[in-house]
Amino acid sequence: MSTTTSTEIIGILGGMGPAATADFYAKLVATTPGSSDQDHLRTVIWSDPTIPDRTEALLGDGPDPTPWLLDGSRVLREAGATVIAIPCNTAHAFVPRIADHVGLPIVHMIGEVAGHLTTLSPRIHTAGLLATTGTVRAGLYQEWLDRFGIRLVLPDADSQEHQVMAAIRTVKAGTYGDGTTELLIRAAQRLTEQGAQAVIAGCTEIPLGLRADAVDVPLVDPALVLARALVRRATATVV
Repeated sequence: MSTTTSTEIIGILGGMGPAATADFYAKLVATTPGSSDQDHLRTVIWSDPTIPDRTEALLGDGPDPTPWLLDGSRVLREAGATVIAIPCNTAHAFVPRIADHVGLPIVHMIGEVAGHLTTLSPRIHTAGLLATTGTVRAGLYQEWLDRFGIRLVLPDADSQEHQVMAAIRTVKAGTYGDGTTELLIRAAQRLTEQGAQAVIAGCTEIPLGLRADAVDVPLVDPALVLARALVRRATATVV
């Protein structure tokens, strides 16, 4: 269905990090049906890389990013956005602090991923998570997957720091390559050995360093799930 006359204007609250924001917008474009420019969605992107590190804030090692997230949401609203998407998993720990003050609906990426897992066949009983330490500590995926009766397995402390976080840092630094991919493959394998029937790439930097075909179970990309949710929402508002 053409989205030419959709009343939605997508507001992307980005910069966490910039490469992940660019990747998310590319996925939104690729996911949108259409054969011409006019078939695509109107989009406003606020990419603010000065937002303090979300994991450091959650671990008590850095400032609270809530004021920056709130200011960015207001920028998007004033620019005409009708709905907000946040292509950063860890930032969702702060969504409850801003949701009532933004004045716009926020499509919850982690909630969308939990719902998506229930649609996979064969049925997913256990999922593994590759994410920042902040996302893991905040229990964001644990909370949502519990609602759907899906067990979550996590990397051990060594894998979390020396494979997952090490890989994420290389992507943020723009220095990722085959070594990054190898770290993430090994971390994913540890999760499948614990019974994971799917692996969630629960940091938007991870899909930049880990291809879906490098994992022997479905690799769920939350940014792609979020993009598809936005397209469904936009096509539902076609007039």
